[in-house]
Amino acid sequence: MTALESLRDMTVVVADTGDIDAIRKLTPVDCTTNPSILLKALQSPAFEDLVTTEIEAGKAAGKSALDVADALTIGVGVELTKLVPGRVSTEVDANLSFDTEASIAKGRAIIAGYEAKGVSRDRILIKLASTWEGIRAAEKLEAEGIQCNLTLLFAQCQAIACANAGVFLISPFVGRITDWYSKAEGGKTYTPDEDPGVKSVRAIYDYYKSNGVETVVMGASFRNTGQIKALAGCDRLTISPALLEELHEDEGALERKLSPDNASGVAKVEMDEAQFRWELNADAMATEKLAEGIRNFDADHKKLLKLISDRMA
Repeated sequence: MTALESLRDMTVVVADTGDIDAIRKLTPVDCTTNPSILLKALQSPAFEDLVTTEIEAGKAAGKSALDVADALTIGVGVELTKLVPGRVSTEVDANLSFDTEASIAKGRAIIAGYEAKGVSRDRILIKLASTWEGIRAAEKLEAEGIQCNLTLLFAQCQAIACANAGVFLISPFVGRITDWYSKAEGGKTYTPDEDPGVKSVRAIYDYYKSNGVETVVMGASFRNTGQIKALAGCDRLTISPALLEELHEDEGALERKLSPDNASGVAKVEMDEAQFRWELNADAMATEKLAEGIRNFDADHKKLLKLISDRMA
């Protein structure tokens, strides 16, 4: 048995990629995208026909680069739904991260775009940044039957607010947390059990299972297979093709590290807006990584728009 097969016995494995060849080879249940992944995917030969078709159609209809980018985002997602049996996460534009109503409108538009292509909403997760505004948008979308994936999650207060909002799934980050602490501590390295990112996800998982929270915990942003193995048993893990390949080549069963049966019984916490903002502000790592993540996703979205604009010229 490989490590990947062993992991799949206890955790739903998700591919953190838009690479069609990698998805075909590694057969994940779900896949997740973001502007960085989408930008890379649309520069690959696999999507050249889609890019050409949507750009020509956009030019003929007098559409903007943003309209074409939205069409391409959905087009890539449609292709990915043909390769995985589960969900495809599709991200709301990063520049809407602090606008609840605009995020709701974009989420509805994404679902409408998929449904127009014959893909039902139960195959899609709307991906939103875990800002207060993003969480409120998710709460409203969930009430309309549009399920959401809350990303760029670095702190317990974000996870608690998501749980209280009844969101379907959260993506707490591991590697980016580790990066921050390693840099702050002079390049320190960690064993998997000491890893700050691993400890963060374990704490969130424990809180959820202790309080009967149904929101799915999907660990994300891994730097090595040691971090993944340390979270074996988590509801879901979204993993890059390179690390999935390493797990595929690694022989041996994994020890289950997370289980609802081992929840500590930690008490439930209420989280209003004031408390959320205070706790996030008090966490330098989470504040910096959330802001950085939004900026980086927005930068890649702008690169995508420029690529499209240049092709439309």
